[in-house]
Amino acid sequence: MNSFALETDKVSFAYPDGFVALKEIVFRVKRGEFVAMLASNGSGKTTLIKVLAGLLVPQSGSVKVDGQPLREYSQAALYQRLGLVFQNPNDQLFGATVAEDVAFGPRNLGLPEQEVQCRVAEALLAVGAEELAARAIHHLSFGQQKRVAIAGVLAMKPAILILDEPTAGLDPAGEHSMLRLLGSLNREQGITIVLATHSVDTLPLFADRIYLLNRGRVLKEGPSEEVFRDHELIESASLRLPYVSRLLHELKRFHGVPIEGLPLTLGEAREQLLKLIPDEVILPVIKEGGL
Repeated sequence: MNSFALETDKVSFAYPDGFVALKEIVFRVKRGEFVAMLASNGSGKTTLIKVLAGLLVPQSGSVKVDGQPLREYSQAALYQRLGLVFQNPNDQLFGATVAEDVAFGPRNLGLPEQEVQCRVAEALLAVGAEELAARAIHHLSFGQQKRVAIAGVLAMKPAILILDEPTAGLDPAGEHSMLRLLGSLNREQGITIVLATHSVDTLPLFADRIYLLNRGRVLKEGPSEEVFRDHELIESASLRLPYVSRLLHELKRFHGVPIEGLPLTLGEAREQLLKLIPDEVILPVIKEGGL
């Protein structure tokens, strides 16, 4: 059995005005993975998402979902297998209330009303929005709208969830909360997660692998530590290192601080910095519960 939930083979796409958005993209996601497309604006990530979801047809190359060519899926069959969450929730939310909006997809499948309501309750619970069921859509905050948009897709019970900039427009706390939610859906429900983003600070905590895109091409692919290790490549893609990595990189580069590798998270940075503190200084602090 094919182990890939999603895969493209040398996919290229150009818009009618001649702009080439994708150039021979090879993109593979295993079942149960959490994969991020990391790219600045205009790098082709939204186009690739639309190709993966069947909204755009590439001029060359192939797209497969669960080993089956995308063209062989009916629209109904595809959207029970794959869920797409747009960057702007207003492109997705249209029900009068939260519950009505989340129920739209399952009702369209012709499911019994009891099953519809069960799916609505489960989806809202999964995104931590169960108390919003009776709320009017236009009374939701932006962060709440994003969660409800995800709930509407989850109610279709997809095995694959694709999200375009799910943290865009959120404050740092909301961004971390959103990625925690997606991480939970991935780990606890086994949903394959693919997200496009240019946000780098919390990504290493959640993504199994990262595809670095620029100008319609894959510059690098691999685990976070491999991708971010090449800071010059990151800069060439008009992106930056996570703030904690950038700080320690500068300490190492300009001040000779002997830091091993490139810490990507606060926890990794803490471990590295503790190694630099002499034992006679650090041990009494540890004994007193200070670290």
